Amino acid sequence: MSADPSFGDEPQIYNLDQMFRDGYDRLYAGDHAGAGLAFRTTVIVDPANGEAWSALAEAEGGHGPAGQAAACFRRAVTLEPGNWGWRSMLADALRQCGKIDAAHALFHSLAAERSDSAQVRLGLGRCLAELGRSDEALEEFREAVALRPNDRDAVLALADALTASGDALAAVELLQPLARRYEGDPAVHHALGRNWLVLREPVKALAALRHARDRAEGEEAAAIERSIAALEAGEGADLSAAYVRALFDRYADRFDQDLVGKLGYAAPDLLRSAVDRAMPGAAALRILDLGCGTGLAGVTFKPLAAHLAGVDLSPRMVEKARQRMLYDELSVGDVVEAMERTPGGWDLLVAADVLVYIGDLAAVFAAAARALAPGGSFAATVERLADEAAVDPFVLGATRRYAHAEGYVRETARMAGFTIRLMEPCTPRREKGVPVPGLLFVVERAVP
Repeated sequence: MSADPSFGDEPQIYNLDQMFRDGYDRLYAGDHAGAGLAFRTTVIVDPANGEAWSALAEAEGGHGPAGQAAACFRRAVTLEPGNWGWRSMLADALRQCGKIDAAHALFHSLAAERSDSAQVRLGLGRCLAELGRSDEALEEFREAVALRPNDRDAVLALADALTASGDALAAVELLQPLARRYEGDPAVHHALGRNWLVLREPVKALAALRHARDRAEGEEAAAIERSIAALEAGEGADLSAAYVRALFDRYADRFDQDLVGKLGYAAPDLLRSAVDRAMPGAAALRILDLGCGTGLAGVTFKPLAAHLAGVDLSPRMVEKARQRMLYDELSVGDVVEAMERTPGGWDLLVAADVLVYIGDLAAVFAAAARALAPGGSFAATVERLADEAAVDPFVLGATRRYAHAEGYVRETARMAGFTIRLMEPCTPRREKGVPVPGLLFVVERAVP
């Protein structure tokens, strides 16, 4: 029993046990606002009670700003520094309010004390992912799932990390049993649907996405509905636009580091060298960077441009490109549609590592021919089919990227009215340390 003389003229007697019961009843019933009111009274009455501050933090975490929850957990930990659980919750609250470095440091120290805690390994993995340390994050997520195989949040985090690393099949294998256990959880079925898209299984993707949509609410339901509409409209003819957009939105923050640092990405430099050879002395060009991503090709081609524009399916990638302050204009959208908007409006079209997400290139070459001014050029890279005797002109590989036969590329360019100025083998990137066989070309629209 404690007395608080600040209410009214006479001291009031408060029953802390009853206040805790009332607060917890509201918290477990999902009434975070009501629980917050109850626990705020508790900390006023007994400000030295660590449990009261921790309970208030939990209530605030359900409906208030993340920073407020972190401040309450910090008070609880200050009062009882040995409480390991509160320290863990403080670390997660710090992560949620954007204090990633502080959260990472605290999770790291907690992991040193309790390496067998799935909760801590999951939190540490999330911090590492937000810091761009994707390989380390993946290992922490693996440890979390190994420690607690049925943990929904740990499995979802590991599945997302596997997808980003290019192993969507492993992600599906994780998510399928989770989806059976969490039949009514839209996030689980949404994740499963996204990964079926990666694996080019549109029927299975639609089934999972519809299941998720029927159980989702608000913006989550709207986002799922947009993906379903895109699939039903036929955007899955190549790698679906909805999938490509979602993949690169999630990948945007670490795209440059992973692509250049880990994969030895060289497509922009290879294309610039090819353009210099095929178009000697070219300058003051109107250039459209197709699938511009974060703007790596823009850096390479800016010196040739009088006007540099870029287009990409991913809004977050476009935002990263905008931060470079290189482009005169940037837009979010499909590359073919972007070319069709400006007939004869460009001197050079650049597509670095973009056509790997498209199987049939006929529509791309046709749109490029219409978009270029007479004498304009289209420079691009593709992944090259190793066996030119293959029956199919293009093949979807295990990495979920298309490879194209050189003969097919030549014939498709010719049919669209292009003259081939340069076409040669190249190595645009590495995959697991192995050079990826590629093909670069510069083709020119004929002058009437």
